[in-house]
Amino acid sequence: MKVTIGERALEMGGKYLTELRSSNDILEDTEALRARLKEDGYLFIRGFHNRERVLSARMEFLHKLHAMGLLDQEAPLEDGVLAEENKGAMWGGSAEELQDDFPDFLEVVNNPSVMSFFDRLLGGESMTYDYKWPRAVAHGGNTGAHYDVVYMGRGTKDVYTMWTPFGDTPLELGTLAICLESQHYNRIKQTYGEMDVDRDNVATGWFSEDPIEIVETFGGRWATTSFEAGDIIIFGMYMMHASLNNTTHRFRISSDTRYQLASEPVDERWIGRKPKGHYAWGKTPQKSVADARKEWGV
Repeated sequence: MKVTIGERALEMGGKYLTELRSSNDILEDTEALRARLKEDGYLFIRGFHNRERVLSARMEFLHKLHAMGLLDQEAPLEDGVLAEENKGAMWGGSAEELQDDFPDFLEVVNNPSVMSFFDRLLGGESMTYDYKWPRAVAHGGNTGAHYDVVYMGRGTKDVYTMWTPFGDTPLELGTLAICLESQHYNRIKQTYGEMDVDRDNVATGWFSEDPIEIVETFGGRWATTSFEAGDIIIFGMYMMHASLNNTTHRFRISSDTRYQLASEPVDERWIGRKPKGHYAWGKTPQKSVADARKEWGV
């Protein structure tokens, strides 16, 4: 099966793209999970969340999309079919700001089962950023390859992203893809990985929109899979990731949420009742990623 990331077509099982490895076999072995996270750079866990709770949260998002006029009014609500305008949506905000519209979503990503898992994985009391990133991606939408550290690197670097799809998400809906071995791209980590989008104002913050260029230049291989409601993937701040293009006419609904030890420094942009978020990025003329990469020598 061929999929697309940006303008590039990749064959599943080919040179550039493989399947994610499940960690369900070691789910109760904390040391094995830590070793797997260090070795692979990610943990892919099937059925981590309660499926019915995830599907309930999905309906919250679909009702909101319907109210915004972004759904095909003739199609069943639960199918999430796009209106002709083909517009996506993102509802970034704090838990307090999202509570009225998306209580079931917050119950999923802030659930005690999630926090206790991170307590165990990180070896201490964990916390989650107050700011959450739920989104609905339209037809043709995808995200370019990037490290999360460039957006949220002012506290500890030991922050972990949990990507949660809200609904069964086959490849054609635009699943998240991980670039294996990219946590060891030392030259990129020492240049692009030191960037702060609010300080440096580089457009998009993406390192590249070409997944093949990354593999050919720096090594590794991309990995993804079809997800089901309840599945998650967890990865660190220096794991290059992107998403496949949504080639359907249905919304891909997912969220990015972050977790770290409560005892470590926190990026102040993403905590509090009303986090300030990216306060400077895009406010002045931006430097292109191509120009920045020339300066970095990567």
